[in-house]
Amino acid sequence: MGHVPNLTPADAPADAAAAVRNPLAFIAARWTPDPRTVQRAALAALVMSVVIVVTGGAVRLTGSGLGCPTWPKCTDDSLTTTSAMGVHGVIEFGNRMLTYVLCAAVGWAIIAARSEKPYRRGLTRLGWAQFWVVMGNAILGGIVVLVGLNPYTVAAHFLLSTALIAVATVMWQRTREGDGPARPLVGTSVRQLVWFLVAASVLLIAVGTVVTGSGPHAGDSSEVERMPLDWETVSKLHAVLAWIVVTLTFALWFVLKAVDAPKGPLHRTRDLFLVLLAQGVIGYVQYFTDLPELLVGLHMFGSCLVWIAVLRVLLALRERPETDTEVPLPAQATSSLSAGI
Repeated sequence: MGHVPNLTPADAPADAAAAVRNPLAFIAARWTPDPRTVQRAALAALVMSVVIVVTGGAVRLTGSGLGCPTWPKCTDDSLTTTSAMGVHGVIEFGNRMLTYVLCAAVGWAIIAARSEKPYRRGLTRLGWAQFWVVMGNAILGGIVVLVGLNPYTVAAHFLLSTALIAVATVMWQRTREGDGPARPLVGTSVRQLVWFLVAASVLLIAVGTVVTGSGPHAGDSSEVERMPLDWETVSKLHAVLAWIVVTLTFALWFVLKAVDAPKGPLHRTRDLFLVLLAQGVIGYVQYFTDLPELLVGLHMFGSCLVWIAVLRVLLALRERPETDTEVPLPAQATSSLSAGI
């Protein structure tokens, strides 16, 4: 787990003051996590960012979107769900509680990154970026409930979760790299092709939220507003974009083989292609079977995996070696260490 220095009882008053003044610096001055601990903390935050999307989808697909009809309380008179609200209240409230688990995972990632030696400011900022995205999405989730599951707010809620997954993926990758300058592993034309792939994937996910917003799964058993678009037409556009992403991925693999690229980008591209095939099968099956809830939920999970796989392809195009120059600790931690705390 890391190294923890020995403390004496005489240090207690100074410890308490330091802990109140700057808790993160206090912990960082006393604990140095192993690199694997930092990596696992970042991975835990990424996993929870996916879990919260999947469970949010379960809330929607079970018609529990208004199981707790208000926010931040579950009802006007109760902070938690009541027996009168039934299973829908339990599902919706359970998803709200998972937000705290997500916060704990992100907090653990921040603490681990902040305590790593030498201090890595960029890594810590990625952890804090996740925290603020989670806070923003929690507020947006409350707005979704207060406006009666308006489809545009629901779409924004999902897209912000997608942004959280992006930041968490980047942080997880950065825990396994150094802080040296990024060195490209492929040429400019290949990197441009991958950026086209990323842009097409973003558009694919965005149109997917429109498919959901105009489709039959409103998230509640009552009459809920839908986007005023033809669901069949939007679904076909979504399918076209999916084929564009698949084609770009297929072309990228051949280009990487042609330029004799390193194994990292090749393997990540292969992984993306396999995830896209599985996601495509699920998508077509759910389309022709009238959108069964289980398959729709799997498709949402697949959307997260596709996005992670696309980002891993992008991040595999460069390497970051260990830097020879240590990044200095912030002043609070430096003063604590020099005082022998």
